[in-house]
Amino acid sequence: MRTSDDTPEQVAALLEGIVRRQRRVSWEQLGSLGVTPAQVRVLRTLRRAHGAIRISDLAGRLGIVPRSATSVVDDLETAGLVARTPDPDDRRATLVALTSAGEKTLAAVRRSNRDATVALVQRLELREREELLRLLRQLAPEDVFD
Repeated sequence: MRTSDDTPEQVAALLEGIVRRQRRVSWEQLGSLGVTPAQVRVLRTLRRAHGAIRISDLAGRLGIVPRSATSVVDDLETAGLVARTPDPDDRRATLVALTSAGEKTLAAVRRSNRDATVALVQRLELREREELLRLLRQLAPEDVFD
């Protein structure tokens, strides 16, 4: 009788656990950078927008109500990480964009996340890291480094 191979399930469970752990470590480190996970999400969304967008558009991209987006933007603006400007096409609307300090904060978040992952991977022996790298390259989508 043939038994089913549950190895893919085990791999998936381990990867999910590692991702959860890394996310938790990352969130703990955000405090030292002066931002929350919700604020980082807003900053990343603004960076992907490639320019100033309306708060209502930001809320839509985040899947939240505009009032919630406004609240997070208020805190980010106070911290100097985003700037509001009047919308030249609609004087009732406001645009929001990243500031250079916001860009620097996102870079620090990326470095912090990368450092935590590097520390985890460095627990492996060199040959194990090389094998992990080989296997991950097989699984990674083509555009993973874009």
